[in-house]
Amino acid sequence: MRTQLNTIDAKRELLTNLDKLSTTELGEVRIKRNLDLSTNNVVKWCKAKIEKSDSIIRNGKNFYAVADGAEFTINAGTYTIITAHAVKTKGDTTNDRA
Repeated sequence: MRTQLNTIDAKRELLTNLDKLSTTELGEVRIKRNLDLSTNNVVKWCKAKIEKSDSIIRNGKNFYAVADGAEFTINAGTYTIITAHAVKTKGDTTNDRA
């Protein structure tokens, strides 16, 4: 059964545990590719963005945080950043397929 915490509780839970954030080697590669990053410390970069997040929700086993045009998927049990990708803004057709 999936559960969804309200935004305030989810945000509080994730921000309280920011120091536990990590990612895997493959996660780091995926995040860099998806967000076109050149940083050497992906986790630190993600932490800074998530800390200023516009929206954080928890749906089932994952948190979803949106900040500065990116959406981060974080495992709620391990605080592992699974992936991140650019969020399409309304009217943006940059990556649409013909």
